[in-house]
Amino acid sequence: MRFQLTDEFIEKVEKLIADDNGEALEALLKEYHFADIAELLEELDTDEATYIVKLLDSEVTSEILIELDDDLRESILDNLTPSEIADELDEMDTDDAADIIAELDDDIQKQVIGHIEDTTHAADIVDLLRYDEDTAGGLMAKELVSVKESWTVAGCVREMRRQAENVTRVHSIYVTDKEGRLKGRLSLKDLLTAHQRAHISEVYIPKVDYVTVHTEANEVARIMQKYDLEAIPVVDDEGILVGRITIDDILDYVKEEAERDYQMAAGISQDVEASDGLFKQTKARLPWLMIGMMGGLGAATIISNFEVILSTYPKLLIFVPLIQATAGNVGVQSSAIIVQGLANDSLKGHLFARIVRETTVALVNGISIAIIVLFISHFIFYTSYLESLSIGVALITVIILAAIVGNLIPIFLHRRGIDPAVATGPFITTSNDVFGIFTYFLIAKLILGF
Repeated sequence: MRFQLTDEFIEKVEKLIADDNGEALEALLKEYHFADIAELLEELDTDEATYIVKLLDSEVTSEILIELDDDLRESILDNLTPSEIADELDEMDTDDAADIIAELDDDIQKQVIGHIEDTTHAADIVDLLRYDEDTAGGLMAKELVSVKESWTVAGCVREMRRQAENVTRVHSIYVTDKEGRLKGRLSLKDLLTAHQRAHISEVYIPKVDYVTVHTEANEVARIMQKYDLEAIPVVDDEGILVGRITIDDILDYVKEEAERDYQMAAGISQDVEASDGLFKQTKARLPWLMIGMMGGLGAATIISNFEVILSTYPKLLIFVPLIQATAGNVGVQSSAIIVQGLANDSLKGHLFARIVRETTVALVNGISIAIIVLFISHFIFYTSYLESLSIGVALITVIILAAIVGNLIPIFLHRRGIDPAVATGPFITTSNDVFGIFTYFLIAKLILGF
């Protein structure tokens, strides 16, 4: 049965916390999945959420902390001692533990690491902190199952049993040489059917997809998606196996990137939440609003330069919002397709051919819209034939230009090493607004004989 978080359930939990009835609360939450408990904690205040984290076993709460919103988790960790945080990290995979400890202040980090009982686990966490979070090294976990190519099948099975105790889920068995360099992977079927005295070098598969610690996270995601991998090994500069990245880590990364790109597309320049303070939200939004303001002032300046034609044909002004909206929409549509292609590396073919194809699509769309607008402008707004013609021709031209701009800007930004996701935001819309207004009045001036 699917978990339903109701007001009655939340009130019941809050009452048990208020009564300090930990035994009853623990019994109540015992049957629920850690993801469901994390959803519950999101609805409680920080002190109540901290009470539950301290109450439940670390095997459960370590999973809960991973699922929580960053701000709530940070607030809960602020209420825990370094020793209590260390107990939570002891139960986590190294990649999750490194992500959480990276959120702490440097002095707290040192105290927490000093309280982790498993020194090997602590050393692995510290090692992961060296890597950028958007690289394979920042995504990988140290927990994996690896065997030496020189081992016998019987010895391999014994060693795998020992290693598997520290691995939550075994996706693959990796084969290394005596120095630890990745050589290939081992099929479970081949392992089970091989003779007990056979050596792993006789049965392993030498072909294996891998990434280095410096491989960018989006490239890791592309490789795993292309080859349908549940996990991928990570090697250092010498080819030594140092970790693995699982599909759930990649899904979390893709989700975060999608949220970040969505905010960029909406004109929010940094990661913010609805609950963030006034200053942070203003700081994230104001730069893009300034760009929009400059675009609006530019459009106003252009309109002011065509006062003469507007004094004779004032109805032209009615269709300014239509020109701006159409230009902005076409630009965002075109850039969104390019940004998606750049993200998943699916853009193929020559740039000129792509522009020609996009221009053709824009021409068909422009003619379709222009015919409709031409009839509406003439028979509903009673514009003259020349006014209607100028509006229609301007629409077609603006749509084509917006499509070209929407294609070129993301590619230009990408080649300059700038995140092309910004191209789908106010930058595209504002630039197309200005170009659209200028094109509209210029064409009207030519057709109407000014």
